[in-house]
Amino acid sequence: MTRDDVVNTALLAKGTPFLHQGRVLGLGMDCAGLFVYICGALGLPHRDAIGYPRTPFGGELERQLDGQPSLRRIDIGVAEKGDILVMRMTKQPQHIAIHAGDESGYPCVIHASEMHGGVVHHRIDELWRARVVRAYRFEGLQ
Repeated sequence: MTRDDVVNTALLAKGTPFLHQGRVLGLGMDCAGLFVYICGALGLPHRDAIGYPRTPFGGELERQLDGQPSLRRIDIGVAEKGDILVMRMTKQPQHIAIHAGDESGYPCVIHASEMHGGVVHHRIDELWRARVVRAYRFEGLQ
């Protein structure tokens, strides 16, 4: 599996409407649903959580990601295309995005965003960069 495989799979979900706890391409998904979709499409082992609140608290998002059999935590400074970025929207980590690599010299992300209405692809500006608090890499990613 390559970094392009992860990003190209995530891009297939672009335009899918936002739906809290959604998991269905074209119908609706949230940021965790995008992760689950990517894992399923690429045949990666994963654990899907259900019944979680819109704004995870108490470190729940990180516990879920730390428990994923196909992920390992990495330093934010080495995160690159195909890696998972964990973001803090308020005080706690509560959102994940796929690092889409650099385009025209700017890093980009793909994520299911309620604010944007669905799965979107855009540059990481200073505001989004400041939100990133953790990073994960798929095992065996090349």
